[in-house]
Amino acid sequence: MTKVINRLKKEIIQMAFQAQEGHVPSAFSILDILWVLYDRVLKKDYFILSKGHGCLGLYAVLAEKGFFPKSWLANFGRFNSHLGGHPDCRQVPGVEASTGSLGHGLPLAVGMAMGLKIRKRQSKVYCLIGDGEANEGSVWEAVMLATQHRLDNLVCLVDYNHSTDRALNLGDLGVKFRSFGWQVKKINGHNHQEIFEALKLAHKKPLAIIAKTIKGYGVKEMENNPAWHHRSPTKEEMERILTELN
Repeated sequence: MTKVINRLKKEIIQMAFQAQEGHVPSAFSILDILWVLYDRVLKKDYFILSKGHGCLGLYAVLAEKGFFPKSWLANFGRFNSHLGGHPDCRQVPGVEASTGSLGHGLPLAVGMAMGLKIRKRQSKVYCLIGDGEANEGSVWEAVMLATQHRLDNLVCLVDYNHSTDRALNLGDLGVKFRSFGWQVKKINGHNHQEIFEALKLAHKKPLAIIAKTIKGYGVKEMENNPAWHHRSPTKEEMERILTELN
């Protein structure tokens, strides 16, 4: 799958260059997780990208899977484009919830999971949050509510790329989720087999998958480099990155 992932990364970097906008390292951090979800797991299930600023990764995967024409990617961030800096469920086929205000996606996922259980539907709800997003109190309120209502149809994926460590060291997130009554699985967030096995894990309570990832994964000058958090590449940088991804 390396060729597919690198091709998607090239599309992401080109989108960011053309629009002079986008959170490229965040998209690279979650791309492997998104690919496994849409390629091997999601059937009649629901997915919420709570860390909406990582949407370049989601757009690349959705286009690859035929949710909308690939030609849309070239218009990312432009006036009247369907694809903005955060995903809009009213504009983008395949996007279940408009996100970007951090801490809102998991509460939405809890509500969806509760609704599915009330209606006796077998579908699952998957929600991907960032580790920095776990600073938000609304995340932990949702975690408690999910435990209270025994939401065994809910999976929270944490993109643990340690981008928040300089502001707040979260320590062992697995211990924190377990203390709230969740089942926990820790994985390498760039290993497709580990991702798949975790996503298919049987669980009788809400499941938290703590994915160890690298921000900017796959591009050396970008990996764990805070300077790249929200900036687009110059022409020279883009050419250098495209060469590396080849």
